[in-house]
Amino acid sequence: MLTHIGTQTIETERLILRPFEYSDCDAVFKNWASDEKVQKMYSEPTYHTKEEVNGLLDKYIGNYSREDYYRWAVIDKECGECIGQIAYFLVDSKNHFAEIEYCIGAEFQCRGYCTEAAKAVIAFGFEKMNLHKVQICCKTINEPSRKVIEKCGFTYEGTLRDYFFMDGQYVGRNYFSILRDEYESRR
Repeated sequence: MLTHIGTQTIETERLILRPFEYSDCDAVFKNWASDEKVQKMYSEPTYHTKEEVNGLLDKYIGNYSREDYYRWAVIDKECGECIGQIAYFLVDSKNHFAEIEYCIGAEFQCRGYCTEAAKAVIAFGFEKMNLHKVQICCKTINEPSRKVIEKCGFTYEGTLRDYFFMDGQYVGRNYFSILRDEYESRR
């Protein structure tokens, strides 16, 4: 049975994963939300003003009162800024699974931050929420995300072909998952 405990702060070696705050607005805008390339890779709109980002933060922060809401600001301990976000954006209480989404600003990519954050959120899901399964997907053209997914120990499940229409071409959606017993055997 799933245990809903809401978004709680998680600390890793280099990161703090915590609920978003309005004071994150400038960093969210600068580091990822205004970057069309980053936003496109995880199918989110590009934000053109800080006012739009504040609207996004209204949505995030307004949901923290729910015990079944899980979205973290990814804070780099070294610079103290929000460099991305990670969430269980889909939580299925009946079937005991959740799906992760994440993004990290372009300046902070290829440094292992995404893998570090994802591993922490996976552990949170199995150890604190009592999930049976964690799933994740990425576009077939997003090789860096696929590498993160593989480093986190997910198993490839399949591809939904021609799922997205981007820049005049169709792009598939790769699905991956990790089950509780697989997670526990790798710890």
